[in-house]
Amino acid sequence: MTIDWIHFTPGPALAGGILLGLAAAALALAYGRVLGISGIIGGLLRPERAEVAWRLTFLLGLLLSPALYVAVATLPIPVIQADTPTLIIAGLLVGLGTRYGAGCTSGHGVCGLARRSPRSLVATLTIMAAGFITVFLLRHGFA
Repeated sequence: MTIDWIHFTPGPALAGGILLGLAAAALALAYGRVLGISGIIGGLLRPERAEVAWRLTFLLGLLLSPALYVAVATLPIPVIQADTPTLIIAGLLVGLGTRYGAGCTSGHGVCGLARRSPRSLVATLTIMAAGFITVFLLRHGFA
């Protein structure tokens, strides 16, 4: 494996990590909640009146952040190397996994590990292993 040094962007990656950490800490301090996207959006599907405002504000921030990014840099052009049925199946499997695993990578991997949650450690290792195996199979097993 080699690193694509031409497209390696440690600055934006570091800035994104810092902002994610600050957002997770702010949400935990202000609302006592974990910054897990699946849980935040899932809470909008079964809304509790006191929680709708911050959940919608968070979601709005996710949707508006690319517009803010464009003010300081050029958005990269995404390259998707999968067909539509594959993307649909992948999305459904990820959704099923987040429900079955009681959270997503941001909830378990960022916030759960920071809280030293054993359940989040197992979930994060499982998520990473599934990703590694999937990439390996798609690149070497089915080619």
